[in-house]
Amino acid sequence: MENLLEFLVKALVDEPDQVNITEVQQEQSTTYEVRVAPGDLGKVIGKQGRIANALRTVTKAAAMKHKRKVYVEIIA
Repeated sequence: MENLLEFLVKALVDEPDQVNITEVQQEQSTTYEVRVAPGDLGKVIGKQGRIANALRTVTKAAAMKHKRKVYVEIIA
């Protein structure tokens, strides 16, 4: 899951070496904290949050195989 999210985010940004994804496990769910360079924040969020929502949708769809709840947070 983390590899998929990292691949997608690195394809969007200008500075892929600045991408850092942290996995936080909870009892019923997993939260992925995505950190990017400040200049790339707008590219990951997109207009009206469309790209961020698309990342969340793809990640949640992939998580359905494992029957886990997944949340994606984008942090500057």
